[in-house]
Amino acid sequence: MKEFGYQRVHDVPGAVALLGADPDARFLGGGTNLVDLMKTGVERPARLVDVRELPLDDIESTPDGGLRIGATVTNSDLAAHPEVRRSYPALSQAVLAGASGQLRNMATVGGNLLQRTRCGYFADVTKPCNKRAPGSGCPAIEGEHHNHAILGAGDHCVAVHPSDMGVGLAAFDAVVHYETADGPGELPFSEFYLPVGDTPHLETALPAGALITGVSLPPAQVAAHSRYRKVRERASYAFAIGSVAAALDVSDGVVREVRLAFGAVASRPWRARRAEEVLTGAPADAETFAAAADAELAAARPLPHNAYKVDLMRNLVVAELTRLTEEVAR
Repeated sequence: MKEFGYQRVHDVPGAVALLGADPDARFLGGGTNLVDLMKTGVERPARLVDVRELPLDDIESTPDGGLRIGATVTNSDLAAHPEVRRSYPALSQAVLAGASGQLRNMATVGGNLLQRTRCGYFADVTKPCNKRAPGSGCPAIEGEHHNHAILGAGDHCVAVHPSDMGVGLAAFDAVVHYETADGPGELPFSEFYLPVGDTPHLETALPAGALITGVSLPPAQVAAHSRYRKVRERASYAFAIGSVAAALDVSDGVVREVRLAFGAVASRPWRARRAEEVLTGAPADAETFAAAADAELAAARPLPHNAYKVDLMRNLVVAELTRLTEEVAR
């Protein structure tokens, strides 16, 4: 492991200034992803700027009825917060589905958003990888890709984003707030992650040197009736091979409002807007749910060993929307 400096900061301007003065520095939250990447040589920062003691660890209701979540809130505290569980249960369930309890106790909201892919070629510095070494190639396309992207990928990278929490945030139109030397800014979650294109090493739209300060969730009545479902290759402590965050409002057998997001199918949490369009105003039945899933997955471009994900996601959508509909009818 490369030697590095370490500095703990206690105020946001000081943290931003430190990173601005040293482009080879990295912010350190819980370190559950960054430290692992340092051990393998994927990340080689000259300095770690520890932001855990910044005053960004609160979850607060906003005047309009939404929530503001600080960037250093731990995943465990986010999942357990009464208002998150009441108003955005799919988000709480998504966080609890990710990692182990020990990791959730350390991992932060801001760090979760910035975690890197778990693609084996990315993590192995002896292998080519366009995300780690731009222009070197993507061996996953011809190699091991059974858990890789079926949506939004391309010839330069087919890795998926590993976050469960991000799928819940995508479903509910979250906004990411950040601070730079020029002042505060924000990004809608739909714009936070960049398309893969031919620059997969550029992952987010955050300005250089920006520090994530929090995430806000706008009020959404439909979010209170939501679920998160994750499929993985073993019962616990495993990344998804497919997941769905779904929220549904049904009246007189008709879908009045719906939110739908997919995980483990693209380089970013995938908001299923085409499926939402098909569902809105349509009968709340299995036939409609399947048609909506098919409409979203029509854009899928699976590789030889991950085509199973198309059927998997279709079945997940139908199952979770059916379950939500049955809960309304009780």
